Amino acid sequence: MNYRHQFHAGNFADVVKHALLVALVRALQRKDKGCLLLDTHAGRGRYDLAAAAAGDSLARRPEWPEGLGRLPADAAGTEPLADYLGLVREFDRGQGNLAAEPRFYPGSPGLLRALLRPVDRLVLVERHPAECAALRAFAAGWPRTEVREGDGYALLRALLPPPERRGLILLDPPFEAPEEFAWLAAAVGEGLRRFPPGVFAAWYPLTQRARVDEFLHAVSTVGPPPCLTAELTVAGEAAGLKLRGCGLLVLNPPWGFAEVAQSLLDLLVPRLAQAPGGEGRLTWLVPDR
Repeated sequence: MNYRHQFHAGNFADVVKHALLVALVRALQRKDKGCLLLDTHAGRGRYDLAAAAAGDSLARRPEWPEGLGRLPADAAGTEPLADYLGLVREFDRGQGNLAAEPRFYPGSPGLLRALLRPVDRLVLVERHPAECAALRAFAAGWPRTEVREGDGYALLRALLPPPERRGLILLDPPFEAPEEFAWLAAAVGEGLRRFPPGVFAAWYPLTQRARVDEFLHAVSTVGPPPCLTAELTVAGEAAGLKLRGCGLLVLNPPWGFAEVAQSLLDLLVPRLAQAPGGEGRLTWLVPDR
């Protein structure tokens, strides 16, 4: 996958990941006590969908029409999908786009900023210097927000446990390296050791089922708390798509999140399917007690 998320912004994987993220934060915020929202691979936080077709040097087919572009502008009656779409549309308008077609996409930093309460704190980590510089400019002036340049995995040791004693840690790596699944599993284990009650959400692509199963097995060996996976595929295996779907592993899911996540998958599958065989599935790896 290309590290520069500009080319993938607003695609079906972003829609799935960010709709679930919004629902996860909402569930965590049912309690009044403040919490840490930590994004370990934040990216630049603002993406121009019109520029996504330019590529580095050659024109390329943008991916957002197969994701965000398939969702209705007016999502009334489709809660909780409407919550996510409302935040995206509000961001787009706030960036100056008044056209019907979406132009600016917030990424996870922009969504987390929109959800931040006065009692919460936001930490955004990005290791790529150019992306981090863009993120700093984007987040300049945000209250209760810190931007750090560095390895999000390594910085877990410095940032956890948080003084708030409650928090959501989003791990959304680029999956450029073959070792990414192993690094992600190790980071989840380290995070749980340092912050056992934390809510951890780890995004992963569905390209090879065997690698995903190996990753989930590695997580299971650390003796995790209640955890589930929410996965969506846009086509069956016969379609031959390089990226057939994606999933979100959630550890310590807040009360009520599982039901909302299943509702989101049910709403998204028919809208995002690209070929026969697409489906949404929520699976408890360690049942809630």
